[in-house]
Order: sequence, then structure tokens, then C-alpha cells
Amino acid sequence: MTKEENEQRLARLRDIISNIPTKPGSYQYYDEHGTIIYVGKAKNLKSRVSSYFHKEVDRYKTKVLVSKIHNITYTVVNSEEDALLLENNLIKKFQPKYNILLKDGKTYPSICITKEPLPRIFKTRVVNKKYGHYFGPYSHIGTMNALLGIIKELYKPRTCRQPMTEEGIRCGKYKPCLEYHLHNCGGACIGKQSMEDYQQNIRQAREILKGNTREVAKETYSQMMKAAEELRFEAAEELKKRYLLLKDFTSKSEVVSNSINNVDVFSITSDENNSYVNYLHVQNGSINQAFTYELKKKLGESDAEVLCYAIIEIRKRVDSSAKEIILPFDIETTLDGITLTIPQRGDKKTLLELSLMNCKQYRFDRLKQAEKLNPEQKSVRIMKELQDILKLPKMPYHIECFDNSNISGSDAVAACVVFKKLKPSKSDYRKYNIKTVVGPDDYASMQEVVRRRYSRLIDEGSPLPDLIITDGGKGQMEVVRRVVEDELHLAIPIAGLAKNDRHRTSELLFGNPPLVVGMKPDSDIFRLMTRIQDEVHRFAITFHRDKRSKSALQSELDGIKGIGGKTREMLLKELKTVKKIKAADIQTLSNIIGNTKATIIYNHFHTDTPGHADN
Repeated sequence: MTKEENEQRLARLRDIISNIPTKPGSYQYYDEHGTIIYVGKAKNLKSRVSSYFHKEVDRYKTKVLVSKIHNITYTVVNSEEDALLLENNLIKKFQPKYNILLKDGKTYPSICITKEPLPRIFKTRVVNKKYGHYFGPYSHIGTMNALLGIIKELYKPRTCRQPMTEEGIRCGKYKPCLEYHLHNCGGACIGKQSMEDYQQNIRQAREILKGNTREVAKETYSQMMKAAEELRFEAAEELKKRYLLLKDFTSKSEVVSNSINNVDVFSITSDENNSYVNYLHVQNGSINQAFTYELKKKLGESDAEVLCYAIIEIRKRVDSSAKEIILPFDIETTLDGITLTIPQRGDKKTLLELSLMNCKQYRFDRLKQAEKLNPEQKSVRIMKELQDILKLPKMPYHIECFDNSNISGSDAVAACVVFKKLKPSKSDYRKYNIKTVVGPDDYASMQEVVRRRYSRLIDEGSPLPDLIITDGGKGQMEVVRRVVEDELHLAIPIAGLAKNDRHRTSELLFGNPPLVVGMKPDSDIFRLMTRIQDEVHRFAITFHRDKRSKSALQSELDGIKGIGGKTREMLLKELKTVKKIKAADIQTLSNIIGNTKATIIYNHFHTDTPGHADN
């Protein structure tokens, strides 16, 4: 599209917007092919639609949407609630490209009660409301199986798939199956159980699936007492068994408060591209439905916008008739005949916290699944978390950490380890012999190493790190800051890692003045910091140990007159240690460095040994 064509498109759209009323309603955006690409709702249509075309719109995704719009239509309604319902229906019908997408829950099973003269009750992943009434879906399979188990034990609904009619039963058209002979079915197909009794059982099973287990238990208890008064003791005994089963099942269900009845609970948590909405339904103080839905955001919608859409769609899916909805925050809509509650304390607040906990757990589980398939995603997430908690200007892709090592100032060394995308970049590791510091001065040693490291990177034009970490507390951070910021004038964030009495990572310090940044011991950030600290300590200690070993070797061989550096290197290369050189016979030494030098070394180590003569 040319610049002139784009200006004509925008002018045409502004003409449409100028005529849009200020009433509530739903608006639809179309692309150049006449396909609906976005559906929205508004309390004030004119204000909402015109906001998309303001120059100060800063969301990239919104700008992309606006660039695709070629036509706008709208529908005026009487209230914001009607606008919400209309928006929901249009999204469901047209599945616009840029709208929130509620992922289908067909991977989770539901429980179906069929619309037959003798209804069946079974679990299924296919929902077709023409054939039955559905309860669920159930994300927790154990809960669903427990419900099916108690219903089967209480009411013994038929499991055969044979179509049955009242006329066929009266005519003796059907024969009993194995389930009848095993006493798992009442035999309604052959008249052993009356149609009325079977339907009564199905009605009570339906109430259990709705969460009205206590009501069913009360009804069963009344029937039991009535049968006992009428001296129908066998019937009373059967009803007693049902009552005890119901009481036992009710005691195992999650009870919140008997005063909370027929209430929906919604909570939400989001990341950049997805929202996760948890739904709980509470009936007679028990949670009888719990499910978390994943929604795909297209335009970076706020949690309030996503929740408005999710409430309508989820309630419709689960066929909820609750007159109260518990929410974590206020939303800009009202629902006719429904109370929206934002609890601050008490049982309803506990319910909301439970819902949010499930929501966060679902998001965490999904994240873990994705990270198993794509390990790079985990690295990006942890870098983003580290950026957020330290408020860094960009993600710390390149991290460098320093540590010193010496014994009373002798053989002082330092080490720098480099992590790129949270993985050790060993080709970038560097070892440093301390040159300008005399004695055990860790601060001065750290300043020397940091100055050498970043002066060289600047001279070479090499990339600088996104984060510097010192293996030490506030003092080490300060001396590094003086070099990096005051001397070299570099704007590199500096953090410090402190250890506890057991020499284990305990605190992450950041800022000026340094403050402790909270890290949970089981968090990925804590594990990352521990790994970096352990790695730089290992690298520095190994270098220091090697230097001390080399110094010890050289000190014993340096004192031999007539033996130079090349000879020492040849011996150490072949025999590895001074101990093996001392123990070697003169022939072994001659094979390595020749007879003359072999004699010198042999005599040096064996002059005072009894049984050996000077050569």
C-alpha cells in the first residue's frame, strides 16, 4: 500500500468514526478482504473506537491492528452488559485474528447425562448438547472418577448403549446384561426397577454433580426415616447405606463454609502473551468444579479486559446459574441480577486465594512443559526475572564474575568467569596474576584485575558485560564501582554475592548503596547465583593451586647449578613431578636430558644418601 493509499484509508475510517454514536455497543474491524479481524465492546462507542487512531498509541500490536483496518461497523445496545454479551457471541462465531482466544478444553473430560428415557451417565471428551447435559470439564481426573464412583455405587445407572423406550420395556423387548447379574444395575430394562425410581436416582445424581450433595443426603435421610416409620425395613436399610455413603463422600470434599452457596470464583494471572483464568464453583460450602483456562492475548489486553471476556464465556461453557461472582479486582462491567464481590477477609477471601494459587500453579506447570520442549525459553525467562528484580536496563545476556585467591598474600591471583545466556562461556574465562599489590589486599587486587579487564575490552572494542558480579559483599562492590564508573566511566550494573558461615551463597546485593535482594532458596535465580559463585571460586582456586604447585616444583629444580629452564621443562614433561625425578635412576635421566646433565641432577639429589658415591 502506497503512502497516498494509506492516507485515503485513514481518512475514510475517520469519516466513519465521526458518525459513531456515544452509546454502549459492540464494534467490528474488517480487513481489505472484508473479514472481521477484531471485535470489541464499549460503554461509549465513539470514544473507544477513536482511541485506536490517536497518534500517541504506543502499543506495537495495536499499531499493527490499525494498519490492517479497512472498514468499521458497530451495533448499538441498551447497556454495557448487553455489549459484553454481544462481543462474546461475535468472537465465538467469527474467531477474529486479533481477539483474545480461549483455548478449547476438549482435552479434559466431562460427565454426560444423556437425554434418554433411561439416561446413562459416563465420562466423555466430546461435548454435543443435543444428546445430553454435560458437567465439567474436569481438569482433575481423580475428582471426576470419584464422582462417577459414588454415583455408580449409590444409584447403579445402566452402562449398556442399547436404545430403550418405555414401550419396549412394557413389551419385554430387552434382556438383562451381565451388569444386572453382578448387581451393578437395577434391571430397569426388564421392569425390575420402576421408571419412576430410575428417574429419581438420575435426578439425585444430577444434584450431586451440581454440588448439592448435602441436599441429597438430607433428602435420603428423610426417605430413610419415612420407610422406617412405615415398617419397610429393607428399604430403610438400603437408604441408610446410601445416606452413609453420601455423608462419607461429603466429608472428603473440600468444605469452605456452609454459608457460601452457589458462588462462582474467578482469578487471573498473566504473562506477555497468555492469561490463565481459574474458575471455582462452590455449592453448599463445597468446591464441586475447579478448572483453569488458558487464553491467548492478541493485543496485550489488560487482566480486567481478559477477565470480562472469560467470565461470560466460562459461565456459558459450564452452564453456571450462580448469582454471585467473587473476583480479585473490580471490572468495568455489570451483569444483570449478579453480584460482583471483591472480598477483603473471611471465607470468601480464602476461596479467592485458593483460586489464585491454582491459577499460578497451572501457569507454572505450563511453563515447565514448554521449557522441557524448548530449553532456551527457560534461559530467557530467568534472564527476564533477573532483569526485573534488579531493575536492569536490559536482560543480562552477558554476565561476568570476579574472585581473588591467595594465602597470606603469596601467589596472589584472580579469576574472571563469563556466562552468556546463563551458560558458562569457558573460552572467555580469564586468569590474572596480581602484579601491583604487595601483601594480602583483596580490595586492591580486585581493583587491579577489574581495571585490566575492562581497559583491555575498551581498547579492543570488545562487547562489555550487561552485569558484573563480585564474589564478596559491599566492600568489593564499592571498589569495583570506583574503577568501572569513576575511572573508566562505564555504565555497567554491579552486584555482589555474599556467603554465610558455611561458605554458601546467602545474599544477593545490588544498588548504591547496596541493598539485599530477596531470593528464595528454591528459586531459579538463587540456583543461578550459586552456580556462578561456585564456578568463579572453583576457577580461581584451581588457578591458585596450579601456581603454587608450579612454584614448589620450580624452587627445587632452580637451585641446581648448570640446569636451565629447557632442561627443567623436559624433565617435568616426562616425569611430571619432582618426586619422580628424585627417584629416577641415572639411566632414565640420561635418556631424557643426556649423560652430563643427568649426572648433575642425580648427584644433586643423592649426594647425602648412604650407599651412593659422588661422581
